[in-house]
Amino acid sequence: MRVERGSEQERGISLESLTTLENTAASHEGPALGNGELADLLPPEVCSLLNPAAIYANNEISLRDVEVYGFDYDYTLAQYADTLHPEIFSAACDILIEHYKYPEGIRKYDYNPSFAIRGLHYDIPKSLLMKIDAYHYVQLGTAYRGLQPVPDEEVIELYGGTQHIPLYQTSGFYGKGPSIKQFMDIFSLPEMALLSCVVDYFLGHGLEFDQAHLYKDVTDAIRDVHVKGLMYQWIEQDMEKYILRGDETFAVLSRLVAHGKQLFLITNSPFSFVDKGMRHMVGPDWRQLFDVIIVQADKPSFFTDRRKPFRKLDEKGSLQWDRITRLEKGKIYRQGNLFDFLRLTEWRGPRVLYFGDHLYSDLADLMLRHGWRTGAIIPELEREIRIINTEQYMHSLTWQQALTGLLERMQTYQDAESRQVLAAWMKERQELRCITKALFNAQFGSIFRTFHNPTYFSRRLVRFSDLYMASLSCLLNYRVDFTFYPRRTPLQHEAPLWMDQLCTGCMKTPFLGDMAHIR
Repeated sequence: MRVERGSEQERGISLESLTTLENTAASHEGPALGNGELADLLPPEVCSLLNPAAIYANNEISLRDVEVYGFDYDYTLAQYADTLHPEIFSAACDILIEHYKYPEGIRKYDYNPSFAIRGLHYDIPKSLLMKIDAYHYVQLGTAYRGLQPVPDEEVIELYGGTQHIPLYQTSGFYGKGPSIKQFMDIFSLPEMALLSCVVDYFLGHGLEFDQAHLYKDVTDAIRDVHVKGLMYQWIEQDMEKYILRGDETFAVLSRLVAHGKQLFLITNSPFSFVDKGMRHMVGPDWRQLFDVIIVQADKPSFFTDRRKPFRKLDEKGSLQWDRITRLEKGKIYRQGNLFDFLRLTEWRGPRVLYFGDHLYSDLADLMLRHGWRTGAIIPELEREIRIINTEQYMHSLTWQQALTGLLERMQTYQDAESRQVLAAWMKERQELRCITKALFNAQFGSIFRTFHNPTYFSRRLVRFSDLYMASLSCLLNYRVDFTFYPRRTPLQHEAPLWMDQLCTGCMKTPFLGDMAHIR
């Protein structure tokens, strides 16, 4: 790098330092630094690992103030094994072939559990599955049509020369279209996989198709797996195989009741299925733990539609015709609406904490409209934290941050040699980003981040949940009067110097010591 003496003095940096800076970066070939040098990048405070069983707070909340706990059932009280997903995939594929007369050839596809992640968007007219960040930009390198990646240039051209997606025009509040759909629940993983496989087959065989019809057929086939009770049958026939952490669910519920908390259940699943699952996890007297039990609630409309009344079910699950004037402990109710629920229980505001896995169907309306506290169950969190705790991730991220800071600070040097070095840093930074992304998922990366921005999923998670955790059992690690305090993360203007934003928080990175005095 050639620097005029006046400018080097003005910036307070020596030519020797710049030479060291250039040599260190120019000779570096990706994250493969020596072990000793890499260890220096990570101070002791960074090396303390994150706990996958911890509860993370978006908002300050004291459990001392919570008197009433509410729960969804699927993927909240009942955690399911991933072995359920290939069953859903195969059954929906059979429905497409047998009832919708799709080509027999789509049977050749097997379910790939490593293909998609939760929170992706699907552009129906373009048959494009992609990851969008919190600012509605497509993360380049994460757009797929069928099973094939779509080049970045084509993605930008498809959206009029930009990566920005006008979601307010193309997708509703709950992410259900009309043009763009967001896949938010865990059951959507086999749906995305099947949708991609069917599109891949049609494109690979040169078959013309209407994108909207194909999308609807696949969605309806997945829905039929649930509506026809196929998934319920599989789980009921082998609960040991499919239901995880049942003893921990029992421990959570029993502990809350022992401390005088009131409990309720609101689920879209039918009573017979919930009853068998809860008997397996908790025992035959499970209903005595709950003050109110509501099944087939039809969330999210349960939270917004005042018209549907509650119906009581008898011991066999048959509908009764009684008018509901109170909600009795241990009894089973069907449908209804939140407004009658609030009127009959008088459970209002922040003394209620409701847990669910679906950010839209379970949590959004409760937080925005009714002021309940909410807890999101995110099973993927456990795996992602274990990846974040790896040495490879820490070193890769540290070097990315260092390179980003170099690019920001040294871009003022525009001579030919400097531009060449800057281009090399830019290339290396992009390579590191791709390496880090692939640690989580080769196609789409982390469900929580694009390269540097939060994902759209993360944005919704922060907006609609006070707490989030990998499973309900994480509550067992905290006292029932524990207060959760969110960490104060710096806003951009609160950390003006790029070195202060390094994940290391230290000056041990090579060549940074020489630049520490620059302010």
